[in-house]
Amino acid sequence: MLSLTEENHLKAIFHLSSVDNKDVSTNAIADSLNTKAPSVTDMLKKLSDKKLINYKKYQGSFLTPIGRKTALNIIRKHRLWEVFLVEKLGFNWSEVHEVAEQLEHIKSKKLIDELDKFLDYPTKDPHGDPIPNTAGFIKYSSRSLLSDLAIGDRGKFIGVKDSSSAFLKFLDKRKIALGTNIQILHIEDFDNSIHIGLDETNLTISVKSANNIYVTKI
Repeated sequence: MLSLTEENHLKAIFHLSSVDNKDVSTNAIADSLNTKAPSVTDMLKKLSDKKLINYKKYQGSFLTPIGRKTALNIIRKHRLWEVFLVEKLGFNWSEVHEVAEQLEHIKSKKLIDELDKFLDYPTKDPHGDPIPNTAGFIKYSSRSLLSDLAIGDRGKFIGVKDSSSAFLKFLDKRKIALGTNIQILHIEDFDNSIHIGLDETNLTISVKSANNIYVTKI
């Protein structure tokens, strides 16, 4: 049985390795978890002893097959709890991440399987991220960042890169919700800010915002 801290390190390695598909540095893990590199090094040695990661000093870490499956199980629990909080308890999508961070460490497999069944086996969480299945398989769909679209391109908003409460509240204020159709109307030469057309209105967003919005082209 893994500790909460061990699970958090596995999850961090999974997310960081998903970005560029290479070994994850100790400093990157420390930054992700807001902790110190020496404490991360100690934890990596423990996870390596448990055969959950391959760790080489100064070279980085990557998940073993069992480590990857364990990380995906934690992520599965997190995302199912987010669905439950939004769909059944009426939480806003900007409120659920921190609560799910606590609930994801519940160990009962039966509880999570029953939760999955109760929710009718959802495939995506409230932020558009795919939910791994019981076997540890995760299905990614084709997607692009809004910032990669050209003038005239259209896309449907399907997820966020930044799931922080601040960014989700930013989207709520501008009525940009999952499923919203977005068209690139104009890109400013001066600062590359982007004028977009939504289903019911037009507005301007920064490149930083566009870099955190996933769309599927339509």
